[in-house]
Amino acid sequence: MNEAGQKATLRFDRLDALRGVAIVWMALFHFGFDLSHFGLLSPKQNFYTDPFWTWQRSAIVSLFLFTAGLSQAVALQQGQGWARFWKRWAQVAGAALLVSLGSWLMFPDTFIYFGILHGIAAMLIVVRLTAGWGVWLWPLGALAISMKWVAPLVIGV
Repeated sequence: MNEAGQKATLRFDRLDALRGVAIVWMALFHFGFDLSHFGLLSPKQNFYTDPFWTWQRSAIVSLFLFTAGLSQAVALQQGQGWARFWKRWAQVAGAALLVSLGSWLMFPDTFIYFGILHGIAAMLIVVRLTAGWGVWLWPLGALAISMKWVAPLVIGV
């Protein structure tokens, strides 16, 4: 038991380190974006089309989603209760709202209304509610992935 009288859980140093790499990499990426946006990088970088930046963006997003999924699997395996889940979820959702607010203040015409943190908040709920579904998650996951191609056929677009 810890000081708050809660069951102590194991930490996974490598998972924490991987999450730390994702956070530092993301901060450096956004720092570079900001420097370029304010004209402090010479030459100005194109963060939207230059493969150097777009590949990094994809890798950072993938690393964030990978570590979030691993973390949720660990939490479920360790028997994380709903109260602790909602506390963590509120932190992620609150950060997502701050991202929306901050981006709206900076870029009111193109602000982030649904970004990575918003997606993680939504996915955490889905993962939590479907964690006990066992082998049914495989066909449902395949169905979810196929929706990009199946949905237009179903709705006639």
